[in-house]
Amino acid sequence: MKSAREQLDIVNAYVELGSYRAAAELCGTTHKTVRRVVERHRAGTLGQGSRPPRRPRNTDQVTDMIARRVKETNGRISAKRLLPEARAAGYVGSARNFRRAVALIRADWRRGRRILRPWLPAPGEHLVIDWGTEAGWQVFCAVLAWSRVRFVRFARDQRRETTLRLLAECLEALGGVPRVVLADRMACLRAGIVANVVVPHPDYVRLATHYGFRPDFCEAADPESKGVVEALVGYAKADLVVPSAGGWDGLADANQAAVAWCAEVNARVHTETCVVPAERLVTERAVLRPLPSLRPPLRGGEPRKVDRLATVRFGSARYSVPVRLVGQTVEVTADDHQVVVCHGEQEVARHPLIAPGEASITDDHYGGPRGNGGRPARAVRPRSDPERAFVALGPVAEQFLRAAAAAGTPRLATELAAIVALAASHGEVALLAALERAATFRRFTAVGVQAILAAGPQAPTITEPGQLLAIRLPTAPTRPLAAYAPEVLR
Repeated sequence: MKSAREQLDIVNAYVELGSYRAAAELCGTTHKTVRRVVERHRAGTLGQGSRPPRRPRNTDQVTDMIARRVKETNGRISAKRLLPEARAAGYVGSARNFRRAVALIRADWRRGRRILRPWLPAPGEHLVIDWGTEAGWQVFCAVLAWSRVRFVRFARDQRRETTLRLLAECLEALGGVPRVVLADRMACLRAGIVANVVVPHPDYVRLATHYGFRPDFCEAADPESKGVVEALVGYAKADLVVPSAGGWDGLADANQAAVAWCAEVNARVHTETCVVPAERLVTERAVLRPLPSLRPPLRGGEPRKVDRLATVRFGSARYSVPVRLVGQTVEVTADDHQVVVCHGEQEVARHPLIAPGEASITDDHYGGPRGNGGRPARAVRPRSDPERAFVALGPVAEQFLRAAAAAGTPRLATELAAIVALAASHGEVALLAALERAATFRRFTAVGVQAILAAGPQAPTITEPGQLLAIRLPTAPTRPLAAYAPEVLR
């Protein structure tokens, strides 16, 4: 902007020369500047230091809407998604002008949002936890804020039981309990929100009471309040999961890699504190609360009730357990290869992981392998006197009865009574031998058994086939195809 002296020189030059361009050439400026200065002189505003009024823009009518939407979305909404809403509100300008307006308003919102203050953690004060997801793995991360000791484990889900189990495992690895465990508003750890205050789930409260820490929760959508663990989640994804995700053979193998990785990074100098976290943990343990003497087991099992078949259902499949546990509750854990069933602190069964709908049965759980080739057998229960007398002949008679019933023998009860009567004339030993031959040749009537008894021991028997007879046959000479050509046959 021209100074007051320069503006007076421009006005005097214009009065003497009478031309905008001539005055501009004399004063070393443009004719447009001369015109604006002269117009302000004529309006009586020259020398007051006022700028010309701001020209209206085509985005002025939607500025309030843009500011409101940027604030509602925490500065994350893009101009591309806001443009249709602005069009509906009457904006008719170009998309380029609209992007500029959104960028200016977003920059103003960021400058006036808030000023963050550095967090100065105290020893033994905070443990910060969070979940991450990468390459199909659920990554549980925790950082002891003062010593910066990092804890990473893998899981298949982010359920409450899994989170509490891994939190307990983290406290075991640290060797003590901090005063506060800080987490974001995980759905698995909260029971509700009242007036922006998070109500922790009763299971989480029981664990916190048992270990002696206070559960705390961050503000909603505020990752800056737990940036120390947010950085660990990104670090674990980039340095642990991405390079090795394809080489892990199941969850157990992945967690072994996580343990080795934590030992490696905790033994290196931390870039923020310039101290080795593992060495700093030795100092911090002096102010950590001691672990409780009675602690829940770290197995991530699922409670299951043993049904009347002495099996438990897990993953829509059945796994057998000892029959003495029928009606009791057991704990089932699984990884990518096997299922382990525990009762209390004792392991009672171990099975390979099977597909849904299948069953894994161990014979020892039922007192040994089942007879009859593993097929179910129905007991023979005689009811009439002839039936009792026939079954009393022994296993041969029972085998004959089952074969006769399977063959659909008519009037079988009458035939059995007639067969029992043959024992009086031929003897029980001969009758049993006849029944055995009758079952072999499928003669299930009393007449057939009597015919076998009448034939005596000279009757033909079925023998096993012998060895193949080897005969040396003569070898016929062969002729090539050329021998059958027409010119040769002539």
